[in-house]
Amino acid sequence: MDLIQLLTELTAADGVAGDENGAADLVMCELSKYGKTYKTRLGSVVCELAPAKEGGEHLLLDAHIDEIGFVVTGITDSGFLRVAACGGVDRRLLPAQEVTVHGKKPVYGVICSTPPHLESAESAAKVPKIEDIAIDIGYTKEQAERLVSLGDTVSIRQPAALLPGGQITAKALDDRAGVAALLLCAQRLSRETLSCGLTILCSTQEEVGARGAKTAAFAVAPTQGIAVDVSFAYTPDSPRAKCGELGKGPMIGISPTVSRSIFSRLKSLAETHTIPYQVEVMGGETGTNADMIQGVRAGVPMGLVSIPQRYMHTPVEVVSLEDVENTAQLLCEYAKTLGGGRA
Repeated sequence: MDLIQLLTELTAADGVAGDENGAADLVMCELSKYGKTYKTRLGSVVCELAPAKEGGEHLLLDAHIDEIGFVVTGITDSGFLRVAACGGVDRRLLPAQEVTVHGKKPVYGVICSTPPHLESAESAAKVPKIEDIAIDIGYTKEQAERLVSLGDTVSIRQPAALLPGGQITAKALDDRAGVAALLLCAQRLSRETLSCGLTILCSTQEEVGARGAKTAAFAVAPTQGIAVDVSFAYTPDSPRAKCGELGKGPMIGISPTVSRSIFSRLKSLAETHTIPYQVEVMGGETGTNADMIQGVRAGVPMGLVSIPQRYMHTPVEVVSLEDVENTAQLLCEYAKTLGGGRA
């Protein structure tokens, strides 16, 4: 499985929170090669890679498939679209972005941007509110209404591109990078005989409340799980203490909502198999699906592995290909040794 091609295809697929079918269908096609695969009622994709054994460990590996975006709230008399945010959109980067409106057919547009010549010093210093932006799709109101309906989702258009040093930039790497790591893991583990049950989950709606992970985990009923997401990678304008480093391995998380035994086991396996890793410490909730899955049924001990990422929730997110590979390898080693498998 070529990782560059995989990430290019995953990030090109559209899947704004609550409307993830494009990305979900792509992932379902890939995962169906490795086990029984189906969609839940909320659209999450579940793959039963190894059946759970009665009384044995059953591991759930989760990464969310949805991306941030917008939903159409109105069409102006001039044919421009008004929108609301789906997820934590970085408003600073919206003007002049290319977008796709997912109407009766894909409609391409651009977010309006005031020329600097027409801005006052006061307005130039302000970050636009979501309700103040408009999308230009080049149509009159009557033409727009034939293709676009209120409630249609809108995604950013930004193709993947390779950067020097083994890095890739694209929209939706949060969390398609995590999804890619799970797909690599599924491919490799499909050739193994596991001592534990293993289910892969690509969950919906993480950016708007993690409902896809919560409901799917309830149905799967794992004995433990690991959420795979992205976390902050250092740049000169970021607080170093809150960031990992790009290219220095997956970030193994520890917080009050993360199992200390899973955390310790992940660290030990990384050291045993010479997998570079970083430790991410959080004083409360993690802000990932790990928090939500932990509270399912009678409780699910959870681990958290995050891929370092620059420019989170922007159209130009950046991850290291090596970090994605190392994340997949760490997950594989964890699954292979769970339930009495080889060390």
